[in-house]
Amino acid sequence: MIVKEEFLSRLRKIFGLNLYEVRVWTALLSRGVSTAGELSDISGVPRSRTYDILESLEKKGFVIMKLGKPIKFVALKPTEVVERVKRNVVKEADDMSKRLDELKGTDVLNELSTLFTTGIKYIEPTDLSGAIRGRTNLYNHLDMMIRNADKSITIATTSEGLNRKFENLRPAFEKAKKKGVMVRVVAPITPKNYKIAKELSKYAEVRNGKVKSRFAISDAKELLLMVLDDEEVHPNYDVGVWINSPFFGNAMHEIFNSSWEKMIPLSKIKI
Repeated sequence: MIVKEEFLSRLRKIFGLNLYEVRVWTALLSRGVSTAGELSDISGVPRSRTYDILESLEKKGFVIMKLGKPIKFVALKPTEVVERVKRNVVKEADDMSKRLDELKGTDVLNELSTLFTTGIKYIEPTDLSGAIRGRTNLYNHLDMMIRNADKSITIATTSEGLNRKFENLRPAFEKAKKKGVMVRVVAPITPKNYKIAKELSKYAEVRNGKVKSRFAISDAKELLLMVLDDEEVHPNYDVGVWINSPFFGNAMHEIFNSSWEKMIPLSKIKI
């Protein structure tokens, strides 16, 4: 069996499999029905590992074990595998979400919070900073900043970034508005993002900004600076710098305030 490594790599990423799992699975797909030994020979996976790998694939819904001697494994149609994997992913996500919700107010969370509170006392101000890699992680951190804000959130983003932030952060914007947090968003307003900007204006004051920039300020003390152009970097390689500094945060907040007054409110833009 000859399967390109690039194809195997794509399958691993899509289905969340390790290298041995994806090799054994594709080997079985090429045969339809096969024994663990035969699949070991075809896939190049050690015999000592093949049976465990097949058991793992069975639990994940990729194959079926055929009763009898010798034990054989049956490949499922790829379309059926996709549906099974989708159901498993949703179920696992629901189970994890329930477990995390159940932590609220428990001794476990209280103890974790105590550990954090105790540890934070010994952190130097210069230690409250770090690099965040990957756009998913950046949005997770932005979500946290918005949800934890007490007074204000300021976000500067690009034209396409406005659309992404509304899609990814809408629940956080809604929560901030209910808390009475002042939310301001500035971005170049174009025909491609005007409708989204109108929707976002339900939760934030949106203004047109001509300068291309990407940053967020929370309560004039916490900042997230995206250092790369989102049009030129792959989402997986996007990078942000997080800084928790009331001194620097307040300075950036005041600088933004002076520019904010010169920006055109969304209500005055005709597109």
